[in-house]
Amino acid sequence: MTEPEVSFVAPRPLRQDEPVRGWTILSDRPADGLRVIERAHAYGINHLQLSHHIVHDLRHLRDMRRLALVKELTAAAHAAGIREVVLWDHVLYPIGYYPDRFKTGPDGTLDLDNAGFWEWLKADYRALLDKVPGIQGIVLTFIETGARVEKQHSNLRKANHEKLAAAVNAVADVVIGERGMNLYARTFSYDEAEFRNIIPAVELFERREIRLMMKEAPHDFFLTHPNDRFAGTLRRPTIIEFDAAGEFNGQGIIANTWPEYMLRRWSDYLSRDDIIGYTARTDRYGGTRIIDRPSEINLFALKRRFEDSAVDADQVYREFIAGRYGAAAVPLLHAAFANAFDLITSIFYTLGTHTCNHSRLDFDPYASSYARHVSGKWIDPPEVYVAHGVNRKFHYWRDIVEHIAPAWAKAGGARLCEVPRVVEAGWLTAEECMTEEYLRWILAEKDYGVRLAEASLQKVEAVAPHLDETDFAELRHHFTRTLLTARLYRATASAYWGFRVWARGGDYRSAPVTEIARAGLLSMREAVAAIRAYPVPPPRGEWTWAKDAGMADQYWRWIVEEGWPERTHGRGTGLGGVRFPLAAD
Repeated sequence: MTEPEVSFVAPRPLRQDEPVRGWTILSDRPADGLRVIERAHAYGINHLQLSHHIVHDLRHLRDMRRLALVKELTAAAHAAGIREVVLWDHVLYPIGYYPDRFKTGPDGTLDLDNAGFWEWLKADYRALLDKVPGIQGIVLTFIETGARVEKQHSNLRKANHEKLAAAVNAVADVVIGERGMNLYARTFSYDEAEFRNIIPAVELFERREIRLMMKEAPHDFFLTHPNDRFAGTLRRPTIIEFDAAGEFNGQGIIANTWPEYMLRRWSDYLSRDDIIGYTARTDRYGGTRIIDRPSEINLFALKRRFEDSAVDADQVYREFIAGRYGAAAVPLLHAAFANAFDLITSIFYTLGTHTCNHSRLDFDPYASSYARHVSGKWIDPPEVYVAHGVNRKFHYWRDIVEHIAPAWAKAGGARLCEVPRVVEAGWLTAEECMTEEYLRWILAEKDYGVRLAEASLQKVEAVAPHLDETDFAELRHHFTRTLLTARLYRATASAYWGFRVWARGGDYRSAPVTEIARAGLLSMREAVAAIRAYPVPPPRGEWTWAKDAGMADQYWRWIVEEGWPERTHGRGTGLGGVRFPLAAD
């Protein structure tokens, strides 16, 4: 007798009254994804997001390799007891994706008043969802998309927020209305003006079932940004998107262990009425998954605070380290791990603001450090107290950016349009303002970071008798990379900002400034050699650790051999051809 065929029935999406405990996998490495899923049960994970290199837009499901990976991870997640698997999407896709017959607006824009366009979009959505019958929802980013909705043509919806809402509502008709799935409308903002589009758009969402997903900080994942003041206040069930994997802060390749930071942010959000849970990123591409590595403690902090409102960072350190490395390792590894926040915020950040490029060494020519990523965009008054051996308060714009930013950035090369109040207040001048005083403060901060990295590595070396050989080797490499990174940043900061002061000429070429620049250049060569000679390659993700040596080499060529470039991003640097006489007495 033939057995009847049994069809798979996908789990139901999470109900409105069920808290969301989620993780997000970005990397398309199957083994890493399966390991993350395997560990999810221990964290009570009931929601898994597949994003970025797996599926960033639903259109990527037409790639057979991506589709197969989505199906494999979805099946594994359900088998592991994860109720809800959701895929990432954006609305709209790049303009070339859409049929020309709908591009009848000015300059070839889409005509959003054409009912046929919306019917086409919904039909396309149905076809894509048909490829993944096992999923339970969609995360839909409706800003920072390929063809930005608000830039398309409409006579009926003239306001930006009306266009944004129309796109979300069309997707919701299919995802919620037809398929009974959950829809998480994902949003963040580059500036205050963008929030003025987003907030009223949310008010026009037609289906009450539409949930929100908002980042732990406005715009992006910077340790010095405040919490997003709108998240949990918009009268929509909202989950918070955490970056436990350090996109801008080391990507788990160096020390990114900061439960205090995670608890501080999460505790605030949990006090807000409309927060129903979280999702946390578990990697930043490639082999950078934080599961089974020191940065996993960030995920553990979120879990423990969700379970227990009284938990504190010391308890998180003790429980995580004892469970992962053994009770005898707790005192030494607690001390090593606890340095990470101040270490990173004195190395990857400069006087309270972020100054590298997605964890890559790049003081110049990366433009975003001097406007888009400045935490002072979101703080009023825009002031910060910098400890780290500096111990003074700064104004983000009049003090920090005015001095550490190159002149070309302040002349309009760093998206100052996103900070109109800065321009209107006249807080920045389009000229070189770097001084010996600021150079000394920068070096004090970088020296502080090096000392912390040295102290952490010493603690790790001392814990060797309490660890098995594999765990000790991994930790030793992890914190050695951290120290080598700190030394490279300290040396390059001396060379780069020292050169900027020296290049102003006259009295700026003091003996101390000249010596700081010279010593920085020589130390930079030593740091580059140490990184290139390091015998064990680290995990690789968006940030390739060893390539920072190449950026340091570029600074050497510009400062010592070739002369600084004439122009950056089409703007004059004022340093064209200037070289530092390294061999001079």
